[in-house]
Amino acid sequence: MAVADNLFILCFLIIISCVNIPLAEAKIRRYKWEVKYEYKSPDCVKKLVITINGRTPGPTIVAEQNDTIIVELKNRLLTENVAIHWHGIRQIGTPWFDGTEGVTQCPILPGETFTYEFVVDRPGTYLYHAHYGMQREAGLYGSIRVSSKEPEPFAYDYDKSIILNDWYHKSTYEQAAGLSSVPFQWVGEPQSLLLNGKGRFNCSLLTTPSTNVASVCNATNPECSPYTLIVIPWKNLPGHNMTVVEADGHYVEPFVVQNLFIYSGETYSVLIKTDQDPSRNYWATTNVVSRNATTPPGLAIINYYPNHFRRSPPTNPPPGPLWNDIAPRYNQSQAIKARKGFIVPPAPTADRMIVFLNTQNTVNGQYRWSVNNVSFNLPHTPYLIALKDNLLHAFDQTPPPNGYDFKNYNIYNVATNTNATTSSGIYRLQFNSTVDIILQNANTMTVNNTETHPWHLHGHDFWVLGYGEGKFDMYNDPKKFNLINPIMKNTVPVHQYGWTAFRFQADNPGAWAFHCHIESHFYMGMGVVFAEGIERLGELPSAIKGCVRR
Repeated sequence: MAVADNLFILCFLIIISCVNIPLAEAKIRRYKWEVKYEYKSPDCVKKLVITINGRTPGPTIVAEQNDTIIVELKNRLLTENVAIHWHGIRQIGTPWFDGTEGVTQCPILPGETFTYEFVVDRPGTYLYHAHYGMQREAGLYGSIRVSSKEPEPFAYDYDKSIILNDWYHKSTYEQAAGLSSVPFQWVGEPQSLLLNGKGRFNCSLLTTPSTNVASVCNATNPECSPYTLIVIPWKNLPGHNMTVVEADGHYVEPFVVQNLFIYSGETYSVLIKTDQDPSRNYWATTNVVSRNATTPPGLAIINYYPNHFRRSPPTNPPPGPLWNDIAPRYNQSQAIKARKGFIVPPAPTADRMIVFLNTQNTVNGQYRWSVNNVSFNLPHTPYLIALKDNLLHAFDQTPPPNGYDFKNYNIYNVATNTNATTSSGIYRLQFNSTVDIILQNANTMTVNNTETHPWHLHGHDFWVLGYGEGKFDMYNDPKKFNLINPIMKNTVPVHQYGWTAFRFQADNPGAWAFHCHIESHFYMGMGVVFAEGIERLGELPSAIKGCVRR
């Protein structure tokens, strides 16, 4: 495995022999959660983390297609608000439960209880995470697994989900303060990579004013023992290749990889055969790519039963791909197509095209990320409430730009005009219209530097029409769009000095965030909001309106 940044899920579908498991009728599944700070040692370093019922990652939501999920959430953070986004769940008919503070709801105040209720209408592997400030970096996240009511186009015996994320020793307050400071202080590279909430930091590298380093970093703490994936051996053949079969809840035309590149917010399902030498255990490795990171690899153990689950593999962990080798990442993106028999044809043409130039800028001396030279600010009153109740004073009424000067802008140079503006303006989309989005990557404020940005769209799935290197040509590149078998996703990367094109239907009434899923980038303004069909919504729940100023 190879990771790009932040938070992702990989679902292992373990093949031994073929079985079929009958599924029940739709159910109501209830969860009662308490969110609070606790001291934990996910990578052996003790620090305050946000837990759900004492756990990080939080409890896994396990459901079947069309089940109703009810989560009663008590905020016991004492001094912080909270909101939880159900990433990949489209919230059809329940946009107010999308869990995006400032967009679909007011945050849940300390001591308050808020109830989320929504339908998981589509099978797949998804995730949930905080969508208030930078709390996702503090450990507030978990998995959602939704079984299909129809036979799947592949067979397996059982499945295991692994959620991967970056882990920082600095608190989210320290990170946010640095990002907002003049001079700018970047959050730096993560200290560890966690697999299902477990990592291993080298305690000898810890720099702390504490006189008792052992009390801060304890390598023998069982909390930070490597995550172990227990499997049952089948036959003795070399190789643990992965066959990719699902991405963001949609079936993929299967393809085989040794390294799977996963970007923040993406979810994949892969088939593996437990067919190696059963007398030993094996390493699974995750690395940072796209940046020259100093973070050590994250490690898990594939444990062949009945070997001891903590028995170290006899070989060194695989090194993984080079961080700056773009070609295999680009090729994987191009290889993901919808599976035959499960293709949802896209609309043949679009009613509107919006080009988003991703750049790094300064605003009054602060480093910011921006889209078309506009850096995004969330308003105090959430957009969904302001739009439904006609509170036009609550956000900027000037719409942000639909594009940039693509003819004259050089994406390989630091922008000559680096000073951006800030805005809380939104893109209003005609209901049921077809919209093409072009994500265009460019140079940062550092010479010869660009980054990979994974963009996530709330409330929708979209057809990925294509990727390209260099600058998007709006006259010729649309002729190359894949309209035959494009995969549908909710999160997609735009590669270094490249572009990504996708198409979606504005058919889900609500206000929906669209943003870079790297936590610090969104905090620094790399996002927009789409609004569609607000007039079709009935009365909004009063529970989401606690912060409204009229």
